[in-house]
Amino acid sequence: MEPVEINAGTWYLRALRADDRIDDRPALADGGITDPDYVARRTAQWAEETNFSWAVCEPTTAELVAEIVVTPGADDTAELTGWARPGYETALDTGTTAVRRFVEGGLGLRLR
Repeated sequence: MEPVEINAGTWYLRALRADDRIDDRPALADGGITDPDYVARRTAQWAEETNFSWAVCEPTTAELVAEIVVTPGADDTAELTGWARPGYETALDTGTTAVRRFVEGGLGLRLR
């Protein structure tokens, strides 16, 4: 599956990136994620449909302020997790609500 972008009102959700236009790795490091292959792994997981992840971003700058991850289970369930940079807990809450709707309505999965 190709990554799905979600408009969550005041926040924009997109796939993680590390390219010549946007590099999420510094923001990920603020969240304690320093693995240099993290973004590539998350991209591959979308294609394999083993995990779906979203960078919750400030819409005017595209800066990552939180990450949401959905892990499908063996049945029709999924686990939703996430983290936010300090001061951006509201962005995580808003993004989680939007992802929850997508997972249940768009993917047909029940969140555990």
